[in-house]
Amino acid sequence: MISPLFDLHSHTIPSGHAYSTIQEMAAAARVKGLPLLGITEHGPSIPGTCNPIYFRNMHVVPRQIDGVRLMLGAELNILDYDGTLDLGEEYYPMFDHAIAGLHSLCYTPGTVAQNTSAVLGAMANPRVNIISHPADGVAALDLEALVLASRDTRTLLEVNNSSIIPCRQRAVVAREGHVALLRLCRKHDVPVVLGSDAHVSFSVADYSLLPPLLAETSFPDALVVNDKPALFREWTGLALPIE
Repeated sequence: MISPLFDLHSHTIPSGHAYSTIQEMAAAARVKGLPLLGITEHGPSIPGTCNPIYFRNMHVVPRQIDGVRLMLGAELNILDYDGTLDLGEEYYPMFDHAIAGLHSLCYTPGTVAQNTSAVLGAMANPRVNIISHPADGVAALDLEALVLASRDTRTLLEVNNSSIIPCRQRAVVAREGHVALLRLCRKHDVPVVLGSDAHVSFSVADYSLLPPLLAETSFPDALVVNDKPALFREWTGLALPIE
C-alpha cells in the first residue's frame, strides 16, 4: 500500500450531512502528514447542501492552512442519461478541481446502457477530473466501458473507501463492484485514485478498507495515483500544487 500525498474527495459542513469545518479538515490532514486535501462539497441537487453562491465565494478561502495545501471544488451530481451535471459551466472556472458521480437522491437508474451513458457523458466534460465511486452499486454500469473511457478522456475512476464501510446499505455490492473495477483497470493498465469521501475530519485520507481489495486483485502500486502528482497531471492535465 502506498503512502498517500493527497485526498481529493472530502466534504465539510456546507454539504449538509458532513460534520467538520474546513479548518478541522485541514488540521486532520496535517496530523496525518498529508500535504494536499481536496474539499468537494456536494452539488445543489443533494438535499441540504450549499446554495450555488457558496461556490462563487470560494475565492475567500486561503489555499494553504497550517501547511496543508487545499483544493476546493465540487462533487457534481450526474442528473440524467446524457451526463448533465447540476451546476452550469459558468461555475467551472471557480473550481480548483471537480469530481462527478451518481447519487441515488438525484438520479433515477435506468438500463445498464443508460446508466453507462450517463457516466460517459460526465467523463466527456473536460473540467471533470474524477468520477466518484462508480462501482458503489447506485446504478448498474458497464465498468469496462468506463475503464476504456478513462483512458480516452483522461478522467480518473475512484476507488472509494466510504462505499464499503460495513454499515452502508450497499457495502457488499460495492465491495464486489470495486474488486471488478480494479481487475478491469489492471487489465487495461489504467490508473485509479483512492478517495476517502470523508464527511468528518477523522476520516480524512482514511483508505483503511482498501488494502484487502488491492491485494485481492494484485493491483500494482504503480497504478495508484495518490502518491504520484506527476501521474495525476499526466492523466488529468491538472497540476497539483505539491509538484
